[in-house]
Amino acid sequence: MDCAPSLCPPAAPDTETVPEICGGSSMEDGLVDAFGDLAALPVEAGERRPTCFRCRRPQKVCLCPFLPPQPLEVSTCLYVVQHPAEESRVLRTVPLLAACLPQGKCNVIVGRRFNEEKHPELAAVCRDSKTLILYPGPKSQNLEELIQYQEVGTVKHNVIIIDGTWSQAKNMFLKNSLFHLPKQVQLNRTLSSQYVIRTQPSNICLSTLECAAVALSILERNDEIQEVLLKPLKALCSFQLQHGAQIHHSKEHLLKNGMYDKPMPKNKRKIKRMEKLLTDHNICPR
Repeated sequence: MDCAPSLCPPAAPDTETVPEICGGSSMEDGLVDAFGDLAALPVEAGERRPTCFRCRRPQKVCLCPFLPPQPLEVSTCLYVVQHPAEESRVLRTVPLLAACLPQGKCNVIVGRRFNEEKHPELAAVCRDSKTLILYPGPKSQNLEELIQYQEVGTVKHNVIIIDGTWSQAKNMFLKNSLFHLPKQVQLNRTLSSQYVIRTQPSNICLSTLECAAVALSILERNDEIQEVLLKPLKALCSFQLQHGAQIHHSKEHLLKNGMYDKPMPKNKRKIKRMEKLLTDHNICPR
């Protein structure tokens, strides 16, 4: 170990020699030996619970019994654009969605920013006239109204779904010009979220899996698809609730029933957002 010269004062005259602290070979040799011994110790790899290959859940809580025996045959191709923060969440719904569909029918692309140069395949999908993006807003068209005059099987749609918290999804939609190219659609079916172990802004906001389930049932003209896709989600929530998880009411529910126990925001924009939860049902990517 090297020390600055000013930190190593000379030994005081006419006194017993003081052992050198800086630059002393015996001290250095001792430190080298000590660190060498530590470096030689075997490194214990952190044990990870065995994971089910299909549902991506720990094997002890595998949800495969609740998945369809065979992947669902669908003509629609999903593109889930996932915020990086979702990858580390334990209770994700996208792996369950992918496990229910054939390979290539649920494509997950992780990132915050997407452009033609780095994501040419996604860019090509966004430019395809058969592509829809599921996101609410004044330009969004009701999905059921959009396809009501199409013959079954005549159009094989691509559907882009943004996977993240509501604020992350909004940010990703606004800051990626590619996402403004496809036709924008929303879901108008009345459906309360079954994903009760995670807080939603509003009672009608849905998880990514639920959005996909409803969209696929509409596009494929088959309501059984929604039932099949929601089965593993219900099983996941049921298991978590049986083992200590609490039901998470939406912020809308908490506000309406006087149960919201967090300090109210002082920022005017956030106050307006809270007020919107009580009056506007078009705030969620449905």
